[in-house]
Amino acid sequence: MAQAVAEQRRVYPLPAYNFQVTVGSTSARFSEVVGLSIANETVQYRQGFSYKEGAAITRYRPATYTEASLKRGTVAGDNLFGDWLSKTPAESRSMTISLCDEVGKPVVSWRIASAVPVKLTSPTFDANTNSVSIDTLDLMISGVSVENTGRL
Repeated sequence: MAQAVAEQRRVYPLPAYNFQVTVGSTSARFSEVVGLSIANETVQYRQGFSYKEGAAITRYRPATYTEASLKRGTVAGDNLFGDWLSKTPAESRSMTISLCDEVGKPVVSWRIASAVPVKLTSPTFDANTNSVSIDTLDLMISGVSVENTGRL
């Protein structure tokens, strides 16, 4: 039995290729976003009553920064990465990465409170290929939260 379109939207996962990125107040197109994560740092320590409660106590605290990368095609006249990285000291910006449905409406958004650029990697130049020129910007990010706006 065939499923209705609404049922398919509710049950099937979203394709990962349909996403949009906003850096500060600027929307930009990217080919890949890698490293979005929310992690807690594990801290273990010994305490005075270790003979009663065991050798170590484990506590968790939010990690301060994690690594992420943005990949984007090199476009003539567009220096978003270079301008951001050249600021001294490195400027922290907020970011939003939104996974979109088939009509481009954001369905799930990852909000990043602070993103600081640390490295820009230029594309590999090879005269034997005809691949697209891709720049990679490595970031340190913190304050990641996930907002699910629903599918229907």
